[in-house]
This record gives sequence, structure tokens and C-alpha cells, in this order.
Amino acid sequence: MSDSTSIKEGLAGLARHLATQRTAIVQAWRRSVEADPELATSSNLSRAQFTDHIPRVLAAFERRLQARDPIEKEVATEDQRTSAADHGVHRWQQGYYQRETIREWGHLQCCLLNELEAFALAHPDLQPTAMPIARRALVRLCGEGVCESAGSYERLQRGEAASRVRELEWALLQLQRLERQRAESWREVSHDLRGTVGAVATASTVLVHQQVDDPQRTAASRSLQRSVESLRTLLSDMMDLARLEAGQEQLRVAPFDVAELLRGYCEMVRPLFQQRALFLKVEGPEALAVEGDAPKVQRIAQNLVLNALQATQRGGVRLSWDVRSAPGVAQWLLCVQDTGPGFEAGSPAAPLEDAVLEATAELHEAEPRAPAAPTLRSQSDADVPREAGGEGIGLSIVKRLCELLEASLEMETAPGSGSTFRVVFPRAYGAASR
Repeated sequence: MSDSTSIKEGLAGLARHLATQRTAIVQAWRRSVEADPELATSSNLSRAQFTDHIPRVLAAFERRLQARDPIEKEVATEDQRTSAADHGVHRWQQGYYQRETIREWGHLQCCLLNELEAFALAHPDLQPTAMPIARRALVRLCGEGVCESAGSYERLQRGEAASRVRELEWALLQLQRLERQRAESWREVSHDLRGTVGAVATASTVLVHQQVDDPQRTAASRSLQRSVESLRTLLSDMMDLARLEAGQEQLRVAPFDVAELLRGYCEMVRPLFQQRALFLKVEGPEALAVEGDAPKVQRIAQNLVLNALQATQRGGVRLSWDVRSAPGVAQWLLCVQDTGPGFEAGSPAAPLEDAVLEATAELHEAEPRAPAAPTLRSQSDADVPREAGGEGIGLSIVKRLCELLEASLEMETAPGSGSTFRVVFPRAYGAASR
């Protein structure tokens, strides 16, 4: 028998031996890893998770040892690389540091080397050149394993880093947009404050003038009263918004009947609509039991109704509530529709309304099956401006309250069809929200 044939038979015998001892080798490797004080992550893995692709690596190593030609050897080598790369991905997904994975490969190399030495001692007639070949193959196996695992880590880290950069860029753009909206909202509030204070100053000047007749004095007194009330409301809204933005508002969840709450609020504000000859329609189930923060829900309804009132010259406002059907989710919705002039997205509307329109479009893209909120036919003149009154800050409060209540805010509008605000609330909250 030639030396070449003897070497091949010796390597084939070693490969068969390793195949029979594969389970024992993996068990010895696990014990070695568990005894390493610098390897802690492996203790959190099940046996199957720990073993992972290593049996495939060992099988490929065995095929490489007994390969009869270069093609068989290359196929086995490629299988080793693929299995090692998959093992590296798995270790990344399981939360391993790269150093931990490399140390595991070192333990595997020692366990396989021990098995090779034991085989050599048990077969003293083995061709002398066979074991050096096997040892070089083992070094190459573990070297490739370390390289492929490290390569997998590098690719995953690059992908994760790129993803984080994209997320940070998007978050920065969103923050810049929010800052612009916030600045514009406060600019509008400052304008409202300046106008209201100017009205107070004018009325006060008329009242202190000695030569003003009684009808003028009475008119100035009424103007002063209205302006002071408007100023008080605006300052109260500013304080509420500041508390919300500072995170000082707490969610106090309790069961309540939202139908009773909304009906009571509508009866309270109905005189405002009657004074302007506008209708206020109230529609919804007679009773609707939900969980939530009742005062904050009422504040959302109040701001949306007053916002609609300011936008409407003729016709009126409809406020409705109902249960919303969604697979696996218990929700209810609040809808405020007006017969105002409506507007197109991107038109000179309040910046926050444009922001809500954008958020609505994104929501419809994410949930294409969700129907859009219906709108009423406009009965107002498109060229008549809204009344001043800080509707921008009111909508800011609504947005912040919706975030606190885990509710979504949508808006639908178009020229000639009025505007609709719809808020979708959860019907129940988890224990953490209580």
C-alpha cells in the first residue's frame, strides 16, 4: 500500500471516529465554555441554542478529512465557511460580544485537538503524516470559523450602524419640524395676546375718559369684559400646554360613561351656538362605558368643538361618538365635524392643522383598510377668515392630550366639504397606566 493511500485511509478512519464522537465533542465543548469565567452569555441559552450550527461545522470537517479529490475538499470547505458564518449571526442575535464568540471557537479547537490526540494514541500504526495533516485542517477550520464569525459581526454592525444613522437623521428632521411648528404656534399665541391686550387697553382708555357718554362707556365695558375673559382663557391654555410639554400632567384612568360626559358638555356650550344661529348636533349610543381620564377627554372635545365653532360661519357642528371595530383591539372614537370652508393641504392654514393632515396621511398609509373620517358639506364662505382666539394652541393641547391618552388624532378636510377631526381612543388601559 502506498503512503498516499495509507494517509487517505488514516484520515478517513479519523473522520469516521469523529462522526461517532460528535455528540461527545459538543458536550465537552459546552462544559469547557461553561467553566470559562469570561463567558457568561452562554448560560442563558438552551442546549439547542448553544449547539446551533456547530454539528454542521463538524460534519463538514469530517467530509474534508476524507475527501478523495480537490472538488470534494472545496465543497466541504465552503460548507464549513457557511456554517461558521451562520453561527456568527446566531451568536450576534443571542447578544454575544464578538470576543465571546472567538473564545468559544478556541474552546472548540481544544476539544477537537484532544479528540485527535486520543485517536492518535489509540492507533499507533497510523501513518505518521496523517495527524499533521489533520491538525493543519483543524487549525484552518477554527481559523475560518473565527474569520467568518468576525465577518458576520462586522456586516451586522455596519447594517445596524447605518440603520441607526437613518433613524437619527429621521428623528432629527422630525424634531426640527416639531420645533418649527411649536415656534409658529407660540408666534400665533403671542399675536393673539397682543391683540387681546390691545383691546383691553383701548377699552380701559375709553372708560377713564371723562367726556365719554354712557352708551360708549357701556360698549367699552362690555368689550373690556370680553377681552379679559379671552385673555384669561388664553393664559389658561398656555399654562395647560406648558404643563403638558413639561410632562407634568398625569394620566388618571378610571371607568366612566363617555356618552353622558359628552352630552353634558354639549348642553353646556349649546348657548354659544344659539347666539350665532348655528346648529350643534349630538349623536352616539345612549351609553358607552370606557376607561380613561374623563376630564382630559372632555378637554379634547372642548378644544375641538371650539375650534370648529371658530371655523364656521353658517351651518354648524356635529359631535359624535361610537365604538370602533378593529381586529383584536377595543377602541372608541370621538368625531367633530363642521360646515366651515375647509382647505387644501399645504394651504395657508394653521401649521398644526397641516401637521395633523400629514399625520393622518401617514396613518392611512400604515392602515390602508381604515376608512377615512367623513366630512360635512361646507356652508361657509371660503374667503371669510376665522375668528381670532388661539385655535393653534387649542390644537396643540389636543395633540399633547392624545399622546398622553394613547389616542390617534386624524383630520379630513377639503375646500367645499368642511373639516372633520377624529380621535380614536383605547377602551381600556393596562395596569401600568393606572
